[in-house]
Amino acid sequence: MRKIESIKSIREYLSVARKADSLIGFVPTMGAIHAGHRSLMRAARADCAEVVVSIFVNPTQFGPSEDFAQYPRPIKADLAACAEEKVDAVFCPSVEEMYACGSATTVQVSGLTEGLCGGHRPGHFDGVTTVVAKLFNIVQPDIAYFGQKDAQQATVIRRMVHDLLWPLKIVVCPTVREPDGLAMSSRNAYLTPHERRQALCLHQSLSEAQAAIEAGHRDTGKLIEHMRERIVSAGPCAIDYIAIVDPDDLTDLRMVEKRCLIALAVRIGSTRLIDNILVDANSSAG
Repeated sequence: MRKIESIKSIREYLSVARKADSLIGFVPTMGAIHAGHRSLMRAARADCAEVVVSIFVNPTQFGPSEDFAQYPRPIKADLAACAEEKVDAVFCPSVEEMYACGSATTVQVSGLTEGLCGGHRPGHFDGVTTVVAKLFNIVQPDIAYFGQKDAQQATVIRRMVHDLLWPLKIVVCPTVREPDGLAMSSRNAYLTPHERRQALCLHQSLSEAQAAIEAGHRDTGKLIEHMRERIVSAGPCAIDYIAIVDPDDLTDLRMVEKRCLIALAVRIGSTRLIDNILVDANSSAG
């Protein structure tokens, strides 16, 4: 496995694979590699002859009061994890390398980015789409892999790729969870033991909403209210949002009639956690 830090070097490295007509799989990350990231690497490894992972904590997707400076950066452990998953190359650029010319150009996907997390993190998705566009241009992968836990991000990226006519397939892999149901996240490390136990209410509330829909309940207002009560009863928190939306365009639903995305963002202590679940009202299997 090669660690590569410059844009010039990663392009030169991948030119060999491209000339050999090898399928290139790409997993963009901000590091702090966990089982969720590993699942994306394994999917890429199964599909592609060449697997590239990027590790870059992108400053433009963090707000002024968010945790950019504190975000975990265990690079040695991350590289070891990538090697264990048989990644071919890890692209680890500096901020100066990625934003050498400043940031006068922004890639913006309108419509999909105003609600859910976008309503609580102004500018966040502009930072995400801009850096992912840069990474796609640098790596030029055939397939890129994202996690369902970041459902809004995956939807936004898929739309960006569609609108900009990139010859690129986006694969969204299932959320990986701890044995007790907590969604894997680099930010879980911020939780105290007590907060970690309290955080289980997120997945529990999603599961209860899924069960209610499968039992025939369709009114999203009532479903959301039950989820809110479930989360608040678990302990002190601040709920950014609980929403039931169309999984394709992320618009709010009044009634659940087919597939829906149930998504939430909750702050427990100083940690902001997100989770979601896809539910099909017409399927007893959910």
